[in-house]
Amino acid sequence: MQLDSLKEFGCIKSFSDIGTGSNTTREGLKSCLEYMREGDTLVVWKADRLGRSTLELLKLVGVLQERKINFKSITENLFDTTSPNGKLILGIFALLAEHERDRIRERIMPGLAVARAKGKLGGRLPLLSEAKRKIALDALNKENSVASVAKALGVSVMTIYRLLRRERDKELKVKDFRK
Repeated sequence: MQLDSLKEFGCIKSFSDIGTGSNTTREGLKSCLEYMREGDTLVVWKADRLGRSTLELLKLVGVLQERKINFKSITENLFDTTSPNGKLILGIFALLAEHERDRIRERIMPGLAVARAKGKLGGRLPLLSEAKRKIALDALNKENSVASVAKALGVSVMTIYRLLRRERDKELKVKDFRK
């Protein structure tokens, strides 16, 4: 039904992704964006076919606008950057999304400050325990490669590089403090 509507509308080429809304690899969208040129109009049957959330949709429309590519939804007159009214509506949606992001941030930041004051850190738990961290640093000081240390500890090479960066940053702070 969607492809028939796009053909009726006069679309020359169509792209599609197969999968659910949780699928983050969207090869059809990637191909579409590579195909589109300045002055083209990306036409969708419905806006939620392009972006699964308002924020995602607005980001994609922003990318299109930077490339001077228009956007139009066949079933929703609200989403149409080829008309002044459509641009206005998308601008209002962008402002509302920004406002919501700001409100979320406003609610989260005080809670994080309280948690930090209590000595609690947010985020993922470290992959390297204190014992593994010491083993890694000792092994690296004995001229072992980053890859071999990572493999021995069952972590990625990037985990070891992040450890080295944190250690370097700590050392720099100590040196700066001594000055």
